[in-house]
Amino acid sequence: ERAGTYQHWLHHYNHHRPHTGIGGMTPIERLRVHNLPVKNT
Repeated sequence: ERAGTYQHWLHHYNHHRPHTGIGGMTPIERLRVHNLPVKNT
């Protein structure tokens, strides 16, 4: 049960929760902006 709760929290934290330290983006949004291999493919 704990593992399932952690996975849900981690997904929310990285995909849905805006972070003030990175300009209100989610970590996944920031990764997409700054991930050079994605930009060059």
